Amino acid sequence: MTADRGGYEMQYNILDYGALADGTTNNQKQIQAAIEDCAKTGGRVVVPPGRFLSGTLRLQSDVELYLEKGSVLIASNKPEDIINFSHDKDSMDGIENGCFLYACHARNITIDGEGTIDGQGRNVYVDDDADEGFHECPLAIAGFRTRTSYLEDVDGLQVKGITFYDACFWTLHMAGCKNVLVDGIRILNNDRGPNNDGIDPDGCRNVIIRNCLIESGDDSIVLKATRPVWEKYGSCENVVITDCILHSRDSALKIGTETYGDIRNVIFADCIVRDCSRAVGIWVRDGGTVEDIQVHHIAGNTRRYADGVNRTFAPRWWGKGEPLFLSASYRNGEKKYPGKIRGITFDHIRLYAESALFIAGEEDAVIEDIRISDSRITWKKQGGHNPGVFDEQPSVRDVYEHRIPWLYARYVKGLAVEGRYEIDPSLEAYVDREEILEESSGISVKR
Repeated sequence: MTADRGGYEMQYNILDYGALADGTTNNQKQIQAAIEDCAKTGGRVVVPPGRFLSGTLRLQSDVELYLEKGSVLIASNKPEDIINFSHDKDSMDGIENGCFLYACHARNITIDGEGTIDGQGRNVYVDDDADEGFHECPLAIAGFRTRTSYLEDVDGLQVKGITFYDACFWTLHMAGCKNVLVDGIRILNNDRGPNNDGIDPDGCRNVIIRNCLIESGDDSIVLKATRPVWEKYGSCENVVITDCILHSRDSALKIGTETYGDIRNVIFADCIVRDCSRAVGIWVRDGGTVEDIQVHHIAGNTRRYADGVNRTFAPRWWGKGEPLFLSASYRNGEKKYPGKIRGITFDHIRLYAESALFIAGEEDAVIEDIRISDSRITWKKQGGHNPGVFDEQPSVRDVYEHRIPWLYARYVKGLAVEGRYEIDPSLEAYVDREEILEESSGISVKR
């Protein structure tokens, strides 16, 4: 059923299709019917106030999914309600367990409004006390979980205003998308949830992410070039991230580790990182090049959290409180060329931290042309754990004991560091002078 809104846009209210706002009925057929009708004319599918449970929804070109204030669209946790598109010949391989919101080869899709999309992570996360009383390490997994969204090859994607809540896997996964605007959304996930990334632009181009508030256990924003997406859509490039507040027990901004293709032309600016394991992490592991990255005007803090013990899945976070982390190394069990990191600039960084400025390559993957300027970093104790390990996950080096210099450089060519770098009395026993290995050259430090 349709209604004309001022003669400009057709609206399709899911109540007109028989949807029930009881929070328990699966409304997939009713909501999908509204989407299919809307796709014929273009327009808006309206989710009114109420709690609407649903299985997988396939979004279509020229459709706006609009969540009115007070509406909650709930992703089912039942495997039979979720479609697995991993064998769809038109879609990417490897999205096991399917997804809640799905689109592929589409144009002009919008997800917006003042409502909430609920991933029900609370039904699958369990605190098994794996860190022996700290209650800080990643939670255990018990039950089926699916990613909240998987949007592939959408040209003209907009996600605005809405709240994503309690995702149990990746929240906003965009693969091979172009001309993307993510504006003013909130992602409020469990900050101990493994794999509940905030926003994942994977092989995307021309992306603006701004005015967002993101809380997650896994990385807040992570740029990727996974193998299947890179093979189909090429590099990840031209990404601007501004005016966001980010909290994660991994990285606020992560680039990599999946780097089968290149990642370039990225600006990360005017953001606050709050209680993150790392502020900015850049990895190459799979042969790609990460280059031309600008990071400026970032404030906040990084700290170390407890790791789990005696657990095979998600025993520990990636990061031990490093403000900036650049790593070109070999994946576990592999010796292939990791890739290249070059042309990275940082300026006006204001952070409290608990581990080193870490810049480490390998003999065949030297990190080049890195500049850190006009910055002030203070090493200050913030949590209940003392520094004393380096963390190069995922790599053959893994996690190992090491004293903590304020600056560590291995296989780096061309590094300029300028600014105020101070060690608070609370960490004087654990953090000391820089460690620049003989494998590095062209190092300038003005402290």
